[in-house]
Amino acid sequence: MLFLFLLVAGFSCGNAKQTGGDADAVIKTPYGDIKIKLYEKTGEHRNNFEKLIKEGFYDDLLFHRVIQNFMIQGGDPDSKNAEQGQRLGGGSLEYTLPAEILPEYYHKRGAIAAARRGGPSNPEKRSSSSQFYIVQGRTFSGGALDTLEMAKNQQLLNDLMREQITAAQAEIEQYRANNDRDGFNRRVAEIREQVDSLIDARGLGFKFTNEQREIYTTIGGYPSLDGDYTVFGEVVEGMDVVDKIAAMETDSHDRPVQDVKMEIVWLK
Repeated sequence: MLFLFLLVAGFSCGNAKQTGGDADAVIKTPYGDIKIKLYEKTGEHRNNFEKLIKEGFYDDLLFHRVIQNFMIQGGDPDSKNAEQGQRLGGGSLEYTLPAEILPEYYHKRGAIAAARRGGPSNPEKRSSSSQFYIVQGRTFSGGALDTLEMAKNQQLLNDLMREQITAAQAEIEQYRANNDRDGFNRRVAEIREQVDSLIDARGLGFKFTNEQREIYTTIGGYPSLDGDYTVFGEVVEGMDVVDKIAAMETDSHDRPVQDVKMEIVWLK
């Protein structure tokens, strides 16, 4: 399954100012149109999305996964003519896209991003070639953003520690075989110091910018996804339509009980 991780925090819904003048494409749904623009800097994703739109790939596909105050997701090729109640989300084309995760593009309300497989099977955070989601989101308190920063930095530390310990596995196992607890503890402490130095040297610590904090505390979004998924566009008109779809009744797999078909038209 292609999926997104949820991190719970306090919230209320926000609204963004929008204008449809910069739209590259329009997503047509039974509940209205969603006009979107795509970012030039995420060229791999933009070009791929444009190509699929012009080929008519998305026509009659579904928004197959919707979660209110989070996002609406579509683009699974298996969703075309899918039977009611069929679990969706695992379909894909025969290729993935390299991650284009840029700090200036984050998960604000209305952001468009690529779904992907999570976990150790996808360490490069490569994107699905077809599945995407639109962030509806919620507003977050400053304290909630502080907590998210700490959680992301702890996860970064854990991942780097795991990598370094794996690289030194043979040496560590030798300490264990010799029942050398002091040597083992000393080597692990050295690895921790190396990881801390690596984080400092590469500037790897995660921190929300002032702009992100302003957006997330007023307009809203879903900040826990930042740095993990490629954001490649945004809604410029039609967030009311996103809100309608996100509010629909869903089954146990977050699929709307009434199908929401899409058609995407390239405007340029």
